[in-house]
Amino acid sequence: MSILQKLVLASGSPRRIELLQQAGIEPDRVLPADVDETPQRAEHPRSLAKRLSKDKAEKALASLKSEEDYAPAFILAADTVVAVGRRILPKAETIDDAINCLGLLSGRSHRVYSGVCLITPGGKLRQRLVETRVRFKRLPREEIDAYVASGEWRGKAGGYAVQGLAGSFVVKLVGSYTNVVGLPLYESVALLSGEGFKAHRNWHASRS
Repeated sequence: MSILQKLVLASGSPRRIELLQQAGIEPDRVLPADVDETPQRAEHPRSLAKRLSKDKAEKALASLKSEEDYAPAFILAADTVVAVGRRILPKAETIDDAINCLGLLSGRSHRVYSGVCLITPGGKLRQRLVETRVRFKRLPREEIDAYVASGEWRGKAGGYAVQGLAGSFVVKLVGSYTNVVGLPLYESVALLSGEGFKAHRNWHASRS
């Protein structure tokens, strides 16, 4: 393997980029992988998260095969799914989506699943699934309306961003916080490090 390692993030999510940067990892390239995220019939939320992360990684790999500079890269992909029981909540795109999601989450527990997939320069595929349990307080309609007016929910799984205003809704969180944000850092860095990626190479210069 070349000493010069390259990392491709198969996602355009600013949150995932920021989380990697928080861990001192700067992707050499961001390559959003557009895949059909429609759940299959009776598909469990955890299965959906794993399948979509794998699909994204493989699509990015196919896109890079014609590029010499990035063909031998590490490819990291992730997908996050929010569910109440087996019911998969959408990535909210409309106000109605957001209101419906927040109504379902109000006063109850839900689960956040993230599938993380890594394809190594040698072609090995490694996956992890991370689950976090989150409980929201009861949300009065005026609070839902105020949150919807903020616009934070757009494009977010389950219609909320825990790192923003919706953090004030959380009564209890059991598991990985970064998983709920969109990329479980411990598992992602462990995957990279376990396959020989020098995840800590920039740490000496990342803090003054």
